[in-house]
Amino acid sequence: MNIMIVGVGGQGTLLASRIIGNVVVDAGYDVKLSEVHGMSQRGGSVVTYVKYSDKVYSPIVDKGEADIILAFEMLEAYRALPYLKIGGHIISNTQEINPMPVITGAMEYPKDIDKKLAKVANTTFVDAKSLAKEAGNIKAVNVVLLGVMAKKMDISYDKWIEAIKTTVPAKLLDVNLKAFELGYNSK
Repeated sequence: MNIMIVGVGGQGTLLASRIIGNVVVDAGYDVKLSEVHGMSQRGGSVVTYVKYSDKVYSPIVDKGEADIILAFEMLEAYRALPYLKIGGHIISNTQEINPMPVITGAMEYPKDIDKKLAKVANTTFVDAKSLAKEAGNIKAVNVVLLGVMAKKMDISYDKWIEAIKTTVPAKLLDVNLKAFELGYNSK
C-alpha cells in the first residue's frame, strides 16, 4: 500500500505519517516513511510517503503508484494527482490555503479543483477544518483526515485509536481522539 500525504507547512503531515506508521507496524506490516519538507517553515508544500507491505524496500512513491493521496489542502491534492495510480483514491480537505504567488497577486488560486479531481479520480472531500474545530482545535485537521482514510483501510478502529494514543502528545490526546472519531464517522 502506497500512501502520499500532501499539505502545507504546519498542517501536521509528519504527525499523520507517524500515526499511520505506528498503526501499520502494530498490524504486522513492514513500513517505510519518507518526508520531503520543501519550504514547510514558510507554508510551502510538504509531502510525506508511507509505504507498507509484507516487505518494503524503498520509501519513495513514484508517479502512478499512490493507492491513496491524503491531501490537507485542495491545491496540494491537485498537484499530487500524477502520483495517483489507476483505481487509487484521493481524500482531500476542502480547505484552500493561498500559496505565495496567489498572496502576492502573481497568480490566481485555480477554480473548481474539486470538480476537476472528481472527473479523473475516486475522491472523497471533507470539510476537515470544521470537524477539527468541532473536536476542539482546528489544528486537528490531520487526524480528522486520518479518520476518513481509516474507513478505507483493512486495519481495525481499535488499532488506530491505540496508534493515536502512543503518538500524539498527552496534552492534545483528547482533541485528537475526538477529531479521529468525527472523521471516521463522517460521510
